[in-house]
Amino acid sequence: MARYIGPKSKIARRFRDPIFGPDKALEKKNYPPGQHGVSKRRGKQSEYAIQLSEKQKVKFIYGILERQFALTFDRASRSRGITGEVLLQLLESRLDNLVYRLGIAPSRSAARQLVSHKHITINGKVVNIPSYTVKVGDVIGVRERSKALEAITNSLASSNIKKYPWLDFDKSTFTGKMISVPQRDQIPENIKEQLIVELYSK
Repeated sequence: MARYIGPKSKIARRFRDPIFGPDKALEKKNYPPGQHGVSKRRGKQSEYAIQLSEKQKVKFIYGILERQFALTFDRASRSRGITGEVLLQLLESRLDNLVYRLGIAPSRSAARQLVSHKHITINGKVVNIPSYTVKVGDVIGVRERSKALEAITNSLASSNIKKYPWLDFDKSTFTGKMISVPQRDQIPENIKEQLIVELYSK
């Protein structure tokens, strides 16, 4: 399955947003990449272009492809609640995202690799599907023989791990739990989900 493996700073500069975390390149060059990036003659973006850009940004943030994103949006639109918020809640409930949020992996791409390589369990059973939807009450753990992996121990030892009120993690047992569905104000990403809803409603 094709994934973007190019320079992350280039993508962050395209959206003028540090979507992959703090970025020195973005701080120095806060304008789009390319020879015309710094030009003041760049035309005003159309409403469609702004909406499309927001959707592309979210896809890069969560590391998913077009078809998977469209299926997730369709699921959100058929669910109860505000479609944009439900969409973000579904994306946040992905297993790879939660492995990253809990601090087991330093990034979503690293989390996806840990899941794919069968290092992560759900309620004691190995799950190797990054897009697996975790439900409230599910226990996310690290496989016993994987607890000594340098990538995992280094990530958990990092001082950059953020705490989220809808997640609980026990470092002594390498297990975390999703204790509630995240509310919109608990999701820190700079996303204008209403633009995505407008894009798909056309």
